Amino acid sequence: MDRETVLQEFRDAGALLEGHFKLSSGLHSTVYLQCARVLMDPKRADRLCRAFADKFRATGVEVDMVVSPAMGGVIVGYEVARQLGVPGIFTERVDGSFALRRGFEIPAGARVLMMEDVVTTGLSSRECIETIESLGGKVAAAGCLVNRSGGKADVGVPLTALVEIEAPTFSEDNIPAHLKDVPAVKPGSRGLKA
Repeated sequence: MDRETVLQEFRDAGALLEGHFKLSSGLHSTVYLQCARVLMDPKRADRLCRAFADKFRATGVEVDMVVSPAMGGVIVGYEVARQLGVPGIFTERVDGSFALRRGFEIPAGARVLMMEDVVTTGLSSRECIETIESLGGKVAAAGCLVNRSGGKADVGVPLTALVEIEAPTFSEDNIPAHLKDVPAVKPGSRGLKA
């Protein structure tokens, strides 16, 4: 699946948004990819995750399981695990840090693919990787549907993306003049109260 085909899947799902967004990282951007919308269609999720799994298999990295950070990584992690034929589990934030709940365990020495939906700075990926390794797993690689850093994000292990784009981001004190008067929308899940 080429870059334009992947982006068209996002457009068709109404998941490639333009405006003023505050990302989970705290950065601002004019572009937002709402993976929950693109993955809500099981057939589309199957197409995208199958394409990712094919690309990942081509790296030659072998994994025993997929672990994803909640919320954004739950669906994509499950579907990639299904495509790879391995178990898929997810971490959740407990008091601000990732942890395993729901009886999930990572067998000692298990080779893990840490799977995200979108990577911007790589912070959530790095946090999830630290959690996996602290619980005895060995993160062999990371993956995402979209790397919106243009390949600049460093997660500490090889990162495979279905597609890379370079979406502009701005710090709070460096928002362009044309966005300053536009209220920022925060569509992500981090920081939501139950």
